[in-house]
Amino acid sequence: MLELLLAAREKAGLTQQQLADRLGKPQSFISKYEGGERRIDVIEFIAIADALDIDASRAIRDVRAKYRP
Repeated sequence: MLELLLAAREKAGLTQQQLADRLGKPQSFISKYEGGERRIDVIEFIAIADALDIDASRAIRDVRAKYRP
């Protein structure tokens, strides 16, 4: 999931600070979850997906398909 969010941020051409500004969070919030130091909950995930203009449901399905046996 972290890889997906990082790739989406980079594809959107946003810095961590720009995404943090969209979310009303400090830049360290982005840095910590992208670095695996912090987990995000489902509500945070949806907010991040919205800020990145990606479909949260589709992202979850894609991740699930990747790890499905």
